[in-house]
Amino acid sequence: MNIFGLGLPEIVVILVVALLVFGPKKLPEIGRSMGKALRGFQDASRDFEAEFKREATQLEEAVAKTKPDAEKVAIATQKEDITGN
Repeated sequence: MNIFGLGLPEIVVILVVALLVFGPKKLPEIGRSMGKALRGFQDASRDFEAEFKREATQLEEAVAKTKPDAEKVAIATQKEDITGN
């Protein structure tokens, strides 16, 4: 088990020290607060990722819509070069 580069013995030592410092009554409240903060961070991360993907998709669609116009311009330019007009 390796969480944030910490093994099981290190996590146990941290929990024991936290228990001694904060006491058994305060420890569950601290754990709950940390869990809520972590969940909020994960939700924000998912929202950011979804927004980023949505914007990337919209940009790709916009580029795909303008691409045929660019091809028409290139063909017209080629015709002008050939005909000399």
